[in-house]
Amino acid sequence: MSNKIASLVAFPLASLFAAGAFAAAVVGQPAPAFSVKDIAGKTVSLADFKGKTVVLEWHNFGCPFVQKHYNSGNMQGAQKYFSGQVAWLTVNSTEPGHQDYVKPAEIKKKLYEMGAVPNAYLMDESGEMGKAYGAKVTPHMFIIDGEGKVAYNGAIDDKRSADVKDIRTAKNFVIAALVDMKNGKPVANASNAPYGCTIKYK
Repeated sequence: MSNKIASLVAFPLASLFAAGAFAAAVVGQPAPAFSVKDIAGKTVSLADFKGKTVVLEWHNFGCPFVQKHYNSGNMQGAQKYFSGQVAWLTVNSTEPGHQDYVKPAEIKKKLYEMGAVPNAYLMDESGEMGKAYGAKVTPHMFIIDGEGKVAYNGAIDDKRSADVKDIRTAKNFVIAALVDMKNGKPVANASNAPYGCTIKYK
């Protein structure tokens, strides 16, 4: 893997979430279908991306793990590097009554200021999509292959640290999985425990 790819992403320290009575997106099984409105009010469905690789990134602007990842430019770097190759969908399952909830108009502004370029930013206000996938924390990352099956479910990387310097030596599981898939190889580490801030479900 090139240094450019290897240096793209890493991530924060660890705050594991004990799974409740959630469903789960199981690697090798069909990904849960969804239809969720994006920040422009357009309904986005998994079926819209049939035959395409899809990355799902659970997100919360109020989470320090997410802030660290975006402040370093790593998540934007991955989004831009794989632009045109995958559909990158950022998902926010924060319930509207929580202090971390951000309105769509403000989200659009923040994304522009950060230079983030997901294909869509989904507002899962009911939490139904997140619970269907078993999303536990921000960021919790999933990859869906062109056949609609879950190819990856887990953490952004292997460095459970808040130190930005760890980005340089972290193994980014999402990038590694996308590279494996692009090269027609099985994903080497397809499932692992995510870490980050607990999702503020309704």
